[in-house]
Amino acid sequence: MKKRVLIAGLFHETHTFLEGTTGLADFQILRGEEMLGYEGDSSPLGGVLEFARAYGWEILPTVDYRAQPSATVEDVVIETFWSELASAAATFTEVDAIYLVLHGAMTSQSIQDVEGEILSRLRALPGLSDLPLFGIFDLHANFTPRMAAISDCLVGYQENPHTDAREAACIAAQLLQQSLVTGIRSQQICLNTPIVWPPTGTATANDPMRTLESMARGFEQAGVQSVSIVAGFSFADTEHTGVSFVASGMDTVILNDCLQQLAAKAHELRALGNVTDPPLDDVMAQVTAGHPGLTVLVEPSDNIGGGAPGDCTGLLRALVQHDVANAAICIADPLAVAEATVAGIDSTITLRIGGKGSRLDPGPLGLTVDVVSLSDGHFELQDKQSHLASMCGDHFAMGPCAVVRHGGLTLLLTSIKTPPFDLGQWRSQGIEPSALSVIAVKAAVAHRRAYDPIAARMLWVDTPGPCSSNLKTLPYRHLRRPIFPLDS
Repeated sequence: MKKRVLIAGLFHETHTFLEGTTGLADFQILRGEEMLGYEGDSSPLGGVLEFARAYGWEILPTVDYRAQPSATVEDVVIETFWSELASAAATFTEVDAIYLVLHGAMTSQSIQDVEGEILSRLRALPGLSDLPLFGIFDLHANFTPRMAAISDCLVGYQENPHTDAREAACIAAQLLQQSLVTGIRSQQICLNTPIVWPPTGTATANDPMRTLESMARGFEQAGVQSVSIVAGFSFADTEHTGVSFVASGMDTVILNDCLQQLAAKAHELRALGNVTDPPLDDVMAQVTAGHPGLTVLVEPSDNIGGGAPGDCTGLLRALVQHDVANAAICIADPLAVAEATVAGIDSTITLRIGGKGSRLDPGPLGLTVDVVSLSDGHFELQDKQSHLASMCGDHFAMGPCAVVRHGGLTLLLTSIKTPPFDLGQWRSQGIEPSALSVIAVKAAVAHRRAYDPIAARMLWVDTPGPCSSNLKTLPYRHLRRPIFPLDS
């Protein structure tokens, strides 16, 4: 008999230090049968649906909410999601298991631990209190003991940049299949550490994450069911923000020993994760000195993948001031796009560009530009394993776009902020990134899968913005203290 598995998704990385809120209109919502249309695509949902068909599960689709990283989520989003999920779940009988596609760092106006709250509510529904509950979550989750206690096994991504989100979803599905076949239920525990790292310090190709991930795989080879290294999302002000470890298996003594060893190693390597960025003036001196090939300038303070608006002007101003030639930058600015659209291709106009999304930015920069091209901003991802694929599947819509030029600087203006994780973003607009001398990306780490193969060098730079790698500048109120690097 087919196993009947209820599936739901809730995916948002919440930056609580941003102005404004994230509302229902900001979410892409799939309901019921709409979810099944994602089978086979590049997202975690697509992966688990494909797995389900291969193993003969009967999928019971409920609802899937997802949005780009952004400001604190409005409570109405959580309550509407829950209402839809509970109503859909009530229509199904004889459910055998639950599978959830989560992020793990979602925060609303009144709920710090949204995922933990949803898990608790699910367990309170008739017929769901004691079912196997498995799922997937992002490496940058802020994992809580509540999440661990209520679920059987939640599996985190193992790579940053997140090239394995779909694979991790299938690993979690495989573990659920084992539980359904054997009837054996696992234990799951987590350990939160007194450490918080900025996103720039959480690349898995470098320490401390490289060593911690290697240790985790060793524990799994030794028989622990699943071990996840959770880097945390430092731009969320919650009690459990920061580095944590999650393990599931049969023996809690072994699991606790595994987590204690990981915590000790994280403490030993903690300084390696506190990666901050050099001053803008120092970096621009290197840029103007010249260098063969493509120089990629990375602006973590306006990291779109971390929730920043993608319109901060710090690096843009520097490129203009130094008259950097054969350079490009992408700015999210729907107002500027609209004005360029009205003016039309081949026109010359003055636009007030960027500087509208963060109080930390000095404000819009007035530039006289030539309008080169206009488009609807839709593109197919060239890399179906990128972090962008884990967020949206195979396609992304930047909204109406305008390519404009100021001297030697090309600006791609988008209506929707677009994480710079796929080179199709540029190529779809007639811009070949590998032919440029300098390109600016608003990211921290996840861009590297796309840009490492074409970059001659990569320079990180400190500019004003809400995703600064210097965590001591953030006004935490709820974060547990003491914690490294904020306290001695």
